[in-house]
Amino acid sequence: MTTASSTEAGAAHLYPPPVLKSPDLDLLITDTEAEILQVIERVQDERTHALYEMVRYHLGLDHDGPRGKRIRPLLGLLAYESIAGEHSPALPGAAAVELGHNFSLVHDDIEDRDVERHHRATLWMVFGVAQAINTGDTLFTLSRMALYRLRELGFSDSKVLDLMSLYDETCLALCEGQFMDIWGAEHDDRLSVDFYFDMIGRKTAALIAASVQAGAMLATDDQHVIDSYRAFGWSLGIAFQLNDDLLGIWGNEQTTGKEPSDLAKHKKTLPVIYALERAPAADAARLKDLLATSEPSSTLVSEARAILERCGAGDYTRTRARQERDEALRRIESAGVVRAEALERLRQIVISAISA
Repeated sequence: MTTASSTEAGAAHLYPPPVLKSPDLDLLITDTEAEILQVIERVQDERTHALYEMVRYHLGLDHDGPRGKRIRPLLGLLAYESIAGEHSPALPGAAAVELGHNFSLVHDDIEDRDVERHHRATLWMVFGVAQAINTGDTLFTLSRMALYRLRELGFSDSKVLDLMSLYDETCLALCEGQFMDIWGAEHDDRLSVDFYFDMIGRKTAALIAASVQAGAMLATDDQHVIDSYRAFGWSLGIAFQLNDDLLGIWGNEQTTGKEPSDLAKHKKTLPVIYALERAPAADAARLKDLLATSEPSSTLVSEARAILERCGAGDYTRTRARQERDEALRRIESAGVVRAEALERLRQIVISAISA
């Protein structure tokens, strides 16, 4: 795939805001990972141990393996904590979110033929395509089993069923977004700014919104609060993705740890799609030629970047990202929640979301 999230399904890089680095958030991550390991340990046996080693390998839970930033479960736990004042009862939901997110990553790596994730070989490169597909399916199933543990913590069957409905609707949206991503890469005529926002809504914002919504649903039955949290998560997800689009073209490698290589890799992110729609005919034609060059030189990449800047693609993307950031702030501040510390943490994550 060549669009925004081909490196990591649902927000390709999601460079974590500095505010996500703190001991209290490290505790939330540690507790989430312990919950995930508990789900795995409940089901593995001697004959299937190797399967769950593949699960651990992908998750970075094999010894000290590299792992993702756990942004989605963190947001869900903070949402719960901002309402209920603690995080522990929401851990099965956080584990479900992270396991579900990772099933999509395993499949995405196969579909994209990506050979590396978190600076080591992807699952399919190590164990083969067939075992990787099966491991992705296993992660999906484990994510649902994680939700069942909520009943052990006293949540009602009705509450768990509502969460499973949300979970399934979100997984369907992810699959739809993935279809649109692949389809868009194969059919350039289908790409448009409107198409792109629809795609990242399903593929990126839907899971972040559902993560936050699930935390709120576990903490309260107040529909106004739940709706406000979901809207917060949706806008934050869009802002994250648009910021990622900006960093992929104009980012500082020393800050992000990644080379801004989206143009060299022909990724059709929002600035590129906007330019192809809005740039003068000569610039649009030249940009298409540059994107069709198999291994563009740094000079050609600079020329493509200049075209984007001339037509205002970067400014447009940055403006839309900031609008979504401001909408996320408005939603979280109007939710009527009074747990100040966790709520402030959520606010800081939003404020830090736009770094490009």
